[in-house]
Amino acid sequence: MKLEPKHLAQLSVIVESGSFQGAADRLGLTQPALSRNMKTLEARLGSELFIRDGRRSVPNALGQRLARNGQTIRLAEEEAGILAEQSAQGAVGELRIGATPIVAGRFLSSAIARFIRENPNCVVELRTGLVYELQAMLEKRQVDVVLGPQSLAEQTAGLEFKPIIDDHIGILCRAEHPLTALGRLTPSDLEAQVWLAHSRGSLLRQQTEAAMHASGVSSMHIVCETDSIRSVLEIVADTDLITTMPVATTTPYLEEGLVFLDFEHPQFHRPLGSIVRAGSSQNPIEEKFISSLA
Repeated sequence: MKLEPKHLAQLSVIVESGSFQGAADRLGLTQPALSRNMKTLEARLGSELFIRDGRRSVPNALGQRLARNGQTIRLAEEEAGILAEQSAQGAVGELRIGATPIVAGRFLSSAIARFIRENPNCVVELRTGLVYELQAMLEKRQVDVVLGPQSLAEQTAGLEFKPIIDDHIGILCRAEHPLTALGRLTPSDLEAQVWLAHSRGSLLRQQTEAAMHASGVSSMHIVCETDSIRSVLEIVADTDLITTMPVATTTPYLEEGLVFLDFEHPQFHRPLGSIVRAGSSQNPIEEKFISSLA
């Protein structure tokens, strides 16, 4: 037997209100309309739900029991309405993000932690990878948005980039490194250094080598390569090796005895933003999270 959920919900309001008129007022109905709905429910059941006591109608045992079911329906509808409103505001749902390792570090993890505290009904999935891995994640719809440098979007057709910040590259070393006493660096200063380089497949490695070559650095003495950002920071902090890192996303680590040197180059320009599949619509959660990064 299939009952009308709306009628059960109305029955629960009658029981709570103690009268048909009080329930009708709460429901925004007329008293005759509510009475007709209850008669329809009784006809469907083949049983009465109320005991007539003079001019009053008091729910019987069956009416009381069905009223509890109706209350459950009402609460579920109210909760669904709240979740729908929160979803429209970007406060509930699923956020699937891909990011390069350095972006996924403290820059992004701090923002995600703050976002989760403010939006406890959201589920966040963070995946990291190099350029080709992130591109594949987008193509396979394993993530909805990638946070990374603009050049990542330029290497593959069908991707759209929206800038968030300029995460330009800088040369990083330990705070007590001899280079920190030189002021503005020259190409010869950099040629004389020992370098820690990023993975050959990374955009950061490609951008670093292009900028060094364009600035007049004929060769880089590389003694260590890694794709681990944590290793980069720890090794540089404990040696005289120098490396390159995006400034904005690395700044949270500078309290660990690291500093950026005074060296600028146009090819160190590195816009960081959101990358999505062309034509895909951004859900409110993505918009809310990305706007919090700016």
